[in-house]
Amino acid sequence: MDLELRHLRVLCAIADTGSVGRAAAAIGASQPATSTQLRRIERHLGAMVFERTAAGVVPTTFGAEVLAAAREVLARVDRLGDAVAANGERPHRELRVATGCPALLPGTLARTRQLRPEIRFSLTAGPDEPFDLALALDHPDSGLRPTPTLAARVLATEPVFVALPAAHPLRHHAEPALADLAGETWLLPAADGTAWPVFVRAACESATAKPVAVSQLPYGQREIQDLVAAGLGATLVPASTPPAAGVLIKPLLGAPLWLRYVLLWRRAALGPALVDTLFGAATAAYRELAAGAPHLHSWASRTFRPPRT
Repeated sequence: MDLELRHLRVLCAIADTGSVGRAAAAIGASQPATSTQLRRIERHLGAMVFERTAAGVVPTTFGAEVLAAAREVLARVDRLGDAVAANGERPHRELRVATGCPALLPGTLARTRQLRPEIRFSLTAGPDEPFDLALALDHPDSGLRPTPTLAARVLATEPVFVALPAAHPLRHHAEPALADLAGETWLLPAADGTAWPVFVRAACESATAKPVAVSQLPYGQREIQDLVAAGLGATLVPASTPPAAGVLIKPLLGAPLWLRYVLLWRRAALGPALVDTLFGAATAAYRELAAGAPHLHSWASRTFRPPRT
């Protein structure tokens, strides 16, 4: 077989998602077809690109070198596609960016600029403004769906944890149940277009079988964690959220709530190679964010520990 750009994109998708199955979903292919393609690529290269583990796949030493080269090739192809035919110069492009994940935005844009310095970014004024690119949190009530004009790729899937004051009565519980928090006042950011407050209220009321107290505040997650630290209530957060001083972030018993980080883009504005560059940058930003969340690593090590043989 001849190694083609589509093969490089398959390898990058597998590396970014950490799973052949999730990579298949991200690129719109079946898992068996993606597994077959990976085997053919590895036979062509003469060595394993990924090592299979209980939690998914990770690049081998050889695979890391292949992936670095693949990303460089894809980035160069993308730049070539943007070149102006008349004089060979690269035009400056501006992409309008919307985000429901402020924590991922700086790292994503900084990494993208390293590979695509001609790209400029501007932030949209609000969730209902037109955009070319978005980082979003997807959950059952988000309403986030691909359309004929919008496409999406999942960056990561993770559980929802609870943030409690450091002196909370449940501070010694490794995994408190959502029903144990029935008397809490839930502090949530004001509606931002993702329906997160609606999702949290419905989840809490379903678990406790009665109405719960919810305060929607015109603040971001960091400011809300400061209020949690002051003992004014609790909040639900993505598991990769770093803890603020005076706050304990704990998994919920049974991991009843999950969400996804999603890259969303306007099909007419972004080509496949640029999407690959942005996806890789956003995935790296997510991994950096998750690295600062020891509660997530502790939970994952307990939950996904390989069985003893």
